[in-house]
Amino acid sequence: MRILLSQLAQTTKNSIISSLKGASDVLSTLRTSLKDQIVATLKDADTIATMGMGQVVDIVAGAISTATDLGTSTANLTKATVSTAISSVAGIGGDALAATRNATKGAITATAETGGDLGNIAVSAVEGSIEAAGSVGASTADATREAVVAAIHAADEIGTEAGSSVRKALLSAAALPRDVVEAAIKGSQAQAK
Repeated sequence: MRILLSQLAQTTKNSIISSLKGASDVLSTLRTSLKDQIVATLKDADTIATMGMGQVVDIVAGAISTATDLGTSTANLTKATVSTAISSVAGIGGDALAATRNATKGAITATAETGGDLGNIAVSAVEGSIEAAGSVGASTADATREAVVAAIHAADEIGTEAGSSVRKALLSAAALPRDVVEAAIKGSQAQAK
């Protein structure tokens, strides 16, 4: 199932591609451009509270969708994008765990749009969440749990096969804390019933 990018996601994608032209360090430039986009869109904690965190989904989706155009590794780009989104939201007083959920959902949504490997992207999104949690002083276990549940829910919305692929990838990823991943998967199944 292909999902069309929102207007904000498309604007983010175009802005990032424009900022990356001629950049020697793509991931560093991406992080700066993404942070600027999030801060400009959300502005402050009051804006986040009144507008919600839905824009984070769109901004991350737009950033992830640039990987195809840039010819860069989607896994590395996803990890950097999710980590930057969470850190940026936390930096302006937003809820890091809500940002984790939304950034992960954005990564899965964009990957569905571009036809990429959802399992690989889910693992990279969770890795990015863990990285960001450590940098903003949030619980890495809570961030892992939120990212895993968000990845599963987003993949399940795409289809049964997508959900299954994401679950398998998360469970088999050596870099992720297996006990936290297993508990989050079980918890997401209980919520679905």
